[in-house]
Amino acid sequence: MSLEVFLDDTPGETRGVIARDGHIEWLIIQRDDDPPQTRLGARSVGRVTQSEPGFNAAFVDLGAPGRPAFLPFGQGRAPREGEHLEVEVTAEPREQKGPTVRLIGPADGPPRLVMPGPDVRAELARLAPGVPVETGSAAIQASWDAEEKAMGQGDFFAEVALDLAVQRTRALVAVDIDYAHLPGRDAKRGRLRANLEGLRHAARLIRLKSWGGLVAIDLVGTRLDADAIAAAARTAFDEPEAVFGPLNRFGVLQLALPWRRTPIEERLRGWAGSQVLTTAAINTVRSLRMRVLQDKATPRFTARCHPEEAAIAGPLAARLGPRVAVVADPAVALGRADIQEA
Repeated sequence: MSLEVFLDDTPGETRGVIARDGHIEWLIIQRDDDPPQTRLGARSVGRVTQSEPGFNAAFVDLGAPGRPAFLPFGQGRAPREGEHLEVEVTAEPREQKGPTVRLIGPADGPPRLVMPGPDVRAELARLAPGVPVETGSAAIQASWDAEEKAMGQGDFFAEVALDLAVQRTRALVAVDIDYAHLPGRDAKRGRLRANLEGLRHAARLIRLKSWGGLVAIDLVGTRLDADAIAAAARTAFDEPEAVFGPLNRFGVLQLALPWRRTPIEERLRGWAGSQVLTTAAINTVRSLRMRVLQDKATPRFTARCHPEEAAIAGPLAARLGPRVAVVADPAVALGRADIQEA
C-alpha cells in the first residue's frame, strides 16, 4: 500500500489531497473566508435561540453568519432559550442547514470562537501520519485531479470490468455496481470480484465527495454470500459510526454514514450557485500560480477575466508577487479566464 499526500495552498483556498495506491481518497477544502465557528472540530460558546424538546434538539447561535447550529441533546436535559453553552462542531453546514454540534458544557459570555478546528495540514497529518507532504505544482495538479473525480458520477475499472455509478439525491446516495462480463472469464468469480472492488471504490468515492446519510448499493446478482458482502462493506467504509443493514433479496445493501464535512459539490458551487463566482476566481489564481511555478523564464503572466471574477481574483493574485496580474475584461465569460504571457 502506498500513500501520497498533497497540500495546495493557493491564495484564498487551501486543499489537501490523499491518494492510496494511485486512487484519490480525500479532498479537503478550506477557504480563507470560511466562518471559523462552523469548521469541523471548532469549539465555540453559543447562545440557545430555540429549544425543541419534542425533537430532543435545540438551535444555537455561534456568532457566525448563516443559520444557527443544530444541537441534539438526546436523553439529556433540554437547554433553556438564552442559555450559554460550549459546543463542538461535528458536522459542517450543508444545503440550507447550519452545522451540527455536540455539547461540551455550560459557558458564560457572548457567542464566540473558543478553539478553531484543525486546518488542512493538521487533517492531512491525522489521516496520513508520517507521510511526506508534496506541495507546489504537483499539489496543484493533484487538487485538479481530485476535483474532477469528486465532481464525477462514477468510474470504470477495466481490469475487473467494473462500471460504477455513485449519485446523490435528496433522499440517499445511490450506488450501482455493474459487471461487463468478458468472454473467457469465469462469470461467477468475475461478479464476486466486481462486487468486492465496487464496494471498495464506492466507499472511496463517497469519502472523496464528503457525502453522508443513507446509502443504497445495488450489487451484481442476487444469489450472493451475505456474510462476505457484509465483511467487505465494513472493511471498505471503515467508519466507526456507520450503521449497516442486511443484504436484501434484491441484492441491495443499505447503510447509513454520518455527515462530517460540507459536500465537495456544495463547497465549489454553493447552495443555489452562491459560490460559483468565488470558485471561478480562485481557479484563475490557481492557474496563474501553476504557470509561475512551472515557467521560471517568462517575466509576467496576465489573466484577463470577467470583471466580477477579477474583483475577487485581483487581491488574491497580488499575493503571488509581481509576476502576475489580473485584468477585468467584459468580453470574457465567467470562469473562462485567458492567461497571457507578457
